Parts: sequence; structure tokens; C-alpha cells
Amino acid sequence: MKNLEETTIRASSDPFSSIVISDTSIKNQVTTSISHIHSFNKPIIKTLHRAINITTAKAELFTIRCGINQAVTDPCIKHIVVITDSLHIARKIFNTSIHLYQIHSTAISSELREFFSKNSINCIEFWDCSSKQQWALHQMVDKETKNLVSILSFPYKSSWDFCKKSKCNSILSQ
Repeated sequence: MKNLEETTIRASSDPFSSIVISDTSIKNQVTTSISHIHSFNKPIIKTLHRAINITTAKAELFTIRCGINQAVTDPCIKHIVVITDSLHIARKIFNTSIHLYQIHSTAISSELREFFSKNSINCIEFWDCSSKQQWALHQMVDKETKNLVSILSFPYKSSWDFCKKSKCNSILSQ
């Protein structure tokens, strides 16, 4: 655990590094996904997403996707560290076979391809940090996902499937 903290402090003090810490939890069929993006020893962006009736794995991969998306948009970033308690889900990004989360994997791969083509020294690392390790930054994100109360007034309009259906209807009407 001390090794994780020391390594993270070293990575976050580098102005060319970005650290993405992500976590997801489900409470009453509402999935909350949060990622914090840190750069140069300070938090720079926090993303929060809620959806109903989706799996934790899909939400976790989506959160990693959002964190990577934010990190690669900064032209100064050369090194990205993704810290998650779902490393087995992060591996899906590099799985070329057909699987349920392929849309997110493809989007992340596309972003990473562009990130790597910008500079040959660009790199990304994935670190496993279970909640049991009680690492301060991950614990903060973990508590936030579990303690966030969400009351959806129109739950059916919050699902990702409904959003996709709305986009398709919009395209068809145009």
C-alpha cells in the first residue's frame, strides 16, 4: 500500500502525467460511476455518470473511457495511469474478440491510437487498487459512489438505451 502511494505521488508530480481514478457502485438499480482525473498533484476534472438497469462492468468500462478521454485531450500529457478496482474489466479494452462491451473498447482503442500516434513516448498504465487497500484517493472515489443519493424523476429516461433510442429517433426524423 505504501508503495502505491509513493508511486502515485511520483507520477502525479510529473507535469506530463495524468492519473485517472475510477469506481462504480449500484444502489437500487441506479449505477453511479465516478472518475477523478489528477495532474501535477491536483485534481483537474471529476466525471459523474448515473444510469439505471446496466451492469457494473459496463458502467466501470464507461467510466474508464470517460477518464481516458479527458486525459488524452490535454496535449501536454504523455503518461496516463488508470487506477481501478476492476482491472479485469479494463482488460476488455484490449480484447479483440466480440464481447458485450465492445462499443466502449473500440472507442477507447481509437482514443489511445490517436494518443500514441501523437508522440512515440506516450504511454498508459493500468493499476489495480482494491477497496480493501484503503488507499486515500481511491477510497474518496469509492465512498462518493456509494454515498451519492440519486432520486430519478423519470427513471426510464435516464437509461443508456433510452438515450440511444432518442438519438436514433432524432436521426430518423432528420
